[in-house]
Amino acid sequence: MADGNVETVISARSRSAPGLACTQEAKSADTQELEHSIICHIAGFQSRMAPSAAGTNPTPISDLKSDGRVAGAPIFLWLALVLFAGFVFRILPAVRLFLNPDEALHHLLASQSSVGQAWAAALTNAHPPLLILILYYWRSFGASEWWLRLPSVIAATAACWLFYEWLRLVTNRHTALLGLLLFSFSPSLILLSAEVRQYALLLFFETACLLLSEGALQQKSSALMAAFSFSLYGALLTHYSSLMFAFALGVYMLVRLHPYQQRRGLFSAWIAGQLGGIAIAGYFLLTHIPRLRETGMVRADLESYLGRSVYHAGVRNPAAFVAVQTLRVFTYLLSHGLIGGLMLLAFLAGIFWLLRSRTPAGNEQSASGPSSRELALLLVLPFVVNWGISLAGLYPLGATRHSAFLAPFAVAGACLGIASVRTRTSIKAVTLILALMVCNVFPAPPPPIRAKDQSLALMKDAVASMRASIPAGSVFLTDYESGLLLGYYLCGHGVVQIFPPQQPLASAPCGKYTVLATSFRDWKFTADTFPAQLTSARQSTSPNKEVWLFYAGWINDSAPALQGELARFGCPAPQAFGENILIWRLENPEQKTQ
Repeated sequence: MADGNVETVISARSRSAPGLACTQEAKSADTQELEHSIICHIAGFQSRMAPSAAGTNPTPISDLKSDGRVAGAPIFLWLALVLFAGFVFRILPAVRLFLNPDEALHHLLASQSSVGQAWAAALTNAHPPLLILILYYWRSFGASEWWLRLPSVIAATAACWLFYEWLRLVTNRHTALLGLLLFSFSPSLILLSAEVRQYALLLFFETACLLLSEGALQQKSSALMAAFSFSLYGALLTHYSSLMFAFALGVYMLVRLHPYQQRRGLFSAWIAGQLGGIAIAGYFLLTHIPRLRETGMVRADLESYLGRSVYHAGVRNPAAFVAVQTLRVFTYLLSHGLIGGLMLLAFLAGIFWLLRSRTPAGNEQSASGPSSRELALLLVLPFVVNWGISLAGLYPLGATRHSAFLAPFAVAGACLGIASVRTRTSIKAVTLILALMVCNVFPAPPPPIRAKDQSLALMKDAVASMRASIPAGSVFLTDYESGLLLGYYLCGHGVVQIFPPQQPLASAPCGKYTVLATSFRDWKFTADTFPAQLTSARQSTSPNKEVWLFYAGWINDSAPALQGELARFGCPAPQAFGENILIWRLENPEQKTQ
């Protein structure tokens, strides 16, 4: 490697091309130094270890072995340290932050009287049911914030390790270590990993698929191929973006397995697994998706907060849309415009280095990793599929959590680009760590709810204040997202509607209070819709009861206008617990006239 520490290149599994030989030269252990004049031709092109007139090739196609040391320490120690730090970075927000509305919704869907009811409740959501079923059993042991988030934290930490192992198989340990750093400390991936959401579980299954499929190919193992298939089923049961992942990986596997007649057993095992995946995908596409379309849930999301991430014909140029939104994927992953842009450039550099190689696709695919162009296909194809689906208006592309399934491919490509820089691995690692520190400390743009405003202490203070100052018999008026939080924190049970048909405004008990919550279609109060909803609430409430408005969650964009509208109704300034928990006492004109 370019690293000046003890580092040797031993041998590489070749691709049955002429002249594929790799030699190892090392001085005695007394000198503790290694010469970096080793020339290694791997699959017909010069290894990245040796300089050439054409430049340095960053794509070791085989698993390049080394003495397993980075900066003088065994690499497994660095691996353990990074994984532990990644776990800590995820568990801390899992403990410190109150649930966001989506997390509270997932908990509510899982809080059913039977697993059958949990399945039915899960199908009212826009995702496959696996996470809800896991939560149904998991919540039997507790329902605190950190406990509900722990499966995501564990799955995400495991995904970091799986990603490292896969990237090591298709590149080398030093490139994989860079990938581990980027995958473990991406601000957006940390945030998703500390939430009760599907994305950590999705990334776990994706990285497991990548590692197991590569292991199956290299070891000619039908057992590993079967394990790969079950991991793919897990992804399909977790999130619908896995359909794009499965298609891209399926095309890649067809290329890697060719010629099929020479590995009939392995190919048959793969085909059998694919048939199972097609059956799972077909079932949900034919049963769940039509139900979601009837409710209008998916279309409403695509036309509201995801509108910028879906192509609208006649409004934007398709090529410009793809270019801009792809850049936004990288800026989302790094939570920083400049550094995200640099990550995209590194990704493009990595793909360029892969494509410029002239590695032949040998006949013994299971004897080595992918050729450079096969690896380029794997890294680029998921983006291409997402481009097509987004241009069709069916799925978002851009700075949204829905693009998280692209993270393994974006990170792997970027690390190949970073690895092409001829400098010591330790220098590249330190530079990457510093860039990640900037991204985590100074995110631009900031997360939907700033950490200081999502502090669990603020929510506890708000609940204590409501219980102490709001008299028994009072009525809380909430929109859907606020009702999810009110139910979890104040009432101890759900107070919003789950199953259709849903009423525009439904009443639910909440201890000594009553809650009036809107339907899912009215996810959030706005200044335009609130007056009519307030009128409806007053018509269904006794004049002698106090009415309070609880407004919490993702309200940064709508709270100022709503506060102005409430001032027009004569309501005093709200009790504010940070910027994302507001409580008003709503004045009743009839009480004023009495």
